[in-house]
Amino acid sequence: MYIKCWGSRGSIPVSGTDYIKYGGDTTCIEIRTKSDDIIIVDAGTGIRRLGNKLIDENCYKYNVLFTHAHWDHVMGFPFFKPLYIKNAEFRMYRCPFHSKFVETILSKIMTPPNFPVRYSEIKAKMEYLGAFTTKFEIGSVTVTPIQINHPDNGSGYKFTEDGKSFVFLTDNELGFVHPGGLSYKDYLEFSSGADLLIHDAEYIPEEYPSKIEWGHSVYTEALNLALEADVKQLGLFHLNQERTDRQMDKIVEACRQMIADKGNKLECFGVGCDMTFTL
Repeated sequence: MYIKCWGSRGSIPVSGTDYIKYGGDTTCIEIRTKSDDIIIVDAGTGIRRLGNKLIDENCYKYNVLFTHAHWDHVMGFPFFKPLYIKNAEFRMYRCPFHSKFVETILSKIMTPPNFPVRYSEIKAKMEYLGAFTTKFEIGSVTVTPIQINHPDNGSGYKFTEDGKSFVFLTDNELGFVHPGGLSYKDYLEFSSGADLLIHDAEYIPEEYPSKIEWGHSVYTEALNLALEADVKQLGLFHLNQERTDRQMDKIVEACRQMIADKGNKLECFGVGCDMTFTL
């Protein structure tokens, strides 16, 4: 399983000299499987660059999952160029949504005056699959969804192939249980033994008291979850739009020091644009 991050920024894209190392694009994750399937998780602004790469590679079949419908996770969708190519094929998974919610979200984004091209003018073939609440298969990968602690609900995912697992829990607040969300223990069990955990780590402890119920975690909570779950790698994700490269480096350094103090071998890093993993 090959994983690439095309965007890890939270809430809104940013640019400038303070955001070069970790990048400014919002959430988009690409997964390539042993069965040659392409899985795309979320359509933040990072999906634009991914689309350009897939066209260059002449790859036109995609499986698309969403964690939730907040703007920073769908705003890049109209700029995914394969949408406008006739031989492109999309398998759109409705989880965590039901009925025709995915189609409704995307069509609203592409409705004037929001966007000049209508959803009905997409040339690619769009297939919509059910709202899976339990594990399902995409080729050689087993996908297991889990409800996240976030306003308006959503899903995290575990991707498993050949005994290796990747857990993706962005926009998940470990310090507060939202309606429809789960307990810390549930996320601990879900993440247990993962080879790679990428988890929301938007806030520092000093920021969180004024941000409770906003749907994001303190980096120390994400670190504790990874340590207790005995995962092998932790990627800090959904980086605050104001967090500079230098500030993010200090957070990573603090995490690594806490890991060393506990005598643990967990590998911890901030997830940046174009970072890749092979499991």
